[in-house]
Amino acid sequence: MRASRSRTVGVVVPNLTNPFFAVLLAGMESVFETEDLAVILSNSNEDLAKQTGFLKRMREHAADGVIVCPCEGSDRWLVDDAANWDLPLVQALRYVPETASDYAGIDYREGMRDATERLIALGHRTILFVSGDRQHSARSDRLDGFRAAMEAHGLDGGDVLELPLTHSAARQAASTIVERQERPSAVICFNDVAALGLHRGFLDLGLRLGRDMSLTGFDNVAEAALVLPGLTSVATRPFEVGENAARLLLRRIQQPAAPIARAIVPTQYVERESTGPDSPAP
Repeated sequence: MRASRSRTVGVVVPNLTNPFFAVLLAGMESVFETEDLAVILSNSNEDLAKQTGFLKRMREHAADGVIVCPCEGSDRWLVDDAANWDLPLVQALRYVPETASDYAGIDYREGMRDATERLIALGHRTILFVSGDRQHSARSDRLDGFRAAMEAHGLDGGDVLELPLTHSAARQAASTIVERQERPSAVICFNDVAALGLHRGFLDLGLRLGRDMSLTGFDNVAEAALVLPGLTSVATRPFEVGENAARLLLRRIQQPAAPIARAIVPTQYVERESTGPDSPAP
């Protein structure tokens, strides 16, 4: 590695309340600790000004580099400013379109397409996509995967419900979903936070998951296997993504002129009892 300036790296994530990010950070630290690098963490909380302020502080403190999961509203200046400051940068989990930087992520589109295809194979035709209310690449990629699967079967891929990605917001949304004029037979969620909230909300309403309603999450956090019935989800291996992001940053620090690199982790569908065949009312 080149002679370090501070033996520190900065990491910015948008939401530390999601357990997914804790696993991601553990993967990063497992790599950085082998190089005796300290990690300075910031939670942007989807606040662009906070994200920008943190990156400026990393520059002022001569950080060796930064890993950023861009918050909503990030634009090309995220990458351009870092380049102008000679601050090595890797984007992780999300990316700003049409920017040139190293990226460590997940094949969200294929993971969501596959999960939707599996619901269709179970006979579901009215499938609701529960999305977050933030606009960024991870949302776009997941939504593209959902729509690709639906449209490939001549189904409506426009049925999308946006809500804050919290357990409480999702739990409250359960009654709204059930009371729809055209009630879905299956719901697929942006992540497990929303899915676990809906899981409780549907149970509160007396629904039998996997029979009266099928429910699929995304990320396969530990709680997905602990709830009853178990939550079907899409495993995304955040520890590995964190490792990849850290290795890309070390490479960029060592070789500032190296070609741009991308490390994309495939997903894995994990079926549990919350999904089952569609059983239309007689």
